[in-house]
Amino acid sequence: MMMVGNQVRNYYELTKPKIWYLLVFTAFAAALTASLLFDVYVSPLTWVLIIGGVAAGSAAADTLTSFNDRDIDAIMDRTKGRPIPTGRISPKNALMFGLILTIISLVLAWLINIWAFALMIFGLFDNIVVYSKWLKRKSQTNIILGGFSGGTPALIGYVAVTTQNLEIGLVMASLVFLWIPTHIWSLALHAKKDYTKAGIPMLPVISGERKSVRIIAGTTLLMVIFSILPFFFGQFGLIYLITASIFGVVMLLLSIWLLVRPSEKMSWTVFKFSSPYLAALFIAFIVDALFH
Repeated sequence: MMMVGNQVRNYYELTKPKIWYLLVFTAFAAALTASLLFDVYVSPLTWVLIIGGVAAGSAAADTLTSFNDRDIDAIMDRTKGRPIPTGRISPKNALMFGLILTIISLVLAWLINIWAFALMIFGLFDNIVVYSKWLKRKSQTNIILGGFSGGTPALIGYVAVTTQNLEIGLVMASLVFLWIPTHIWSLALHAKKDYTKAGIPMLPVISGERKSVRIIAGTTLLMVIFSILPFFFGQFGLIYLITASIFGVVMLLLSIWLLVRPSEKMSWTVFKFSSPYLAALFIAFIVDALFH
């Protein structure tokens, strides 16, 4: 029984839950926001399909990218303890598990509607093939072109409820897309030695620390400016504006501090705060819609 429990934990770890937790939350938040804004009833079955589908899709993508990256994961100190490099899960079993999760995610998305199904296909292809297979080892633009997949869970959640005012769902998805560079590049700056050792052309490896911190500050500024636009376009009210402004100021201050005094510790701080920042914005979407 203990061996079964350990193996379950190994497969769970293989899916990188710390990554897909946040993506599932953006899908849930987008769906709930759409439901509140347009007074649409969402059945318990639809909630199961949304959360289950996005969780399975995100876990599938993380599992299959772990399969793709098994050689470089074994080189990097940050990732060498993962299930495949340590031998706790064989590459063959990881591949099969990832494909099963992919099928589950597509079936659940199909049961939602054709829009969710199309977005699920796009998100999986962008993350597994475009980012992990084609670009990660070849170009520092890897997370830009591969970052579109990060916004698809929010858009799946939105279209699962309604296709009215689709620009609102697109704004939510775009916010995640613009969040990704700051989130990933600050991590890459913190783990620059690892990426260099593995030969991965992330921004800090190719462009160096000084240029990287300037770009991170620039992407953070772009993200924060974009985050307050929904208020000025009349999509959301003061609750959202206040939340986006407060958390945005903190993000800007952290990125400026990183710009002025770059260090591994500070880049790690920017990386760690970026996730609560995004979660706070999506919580604000919900609360604002509740009092809309």
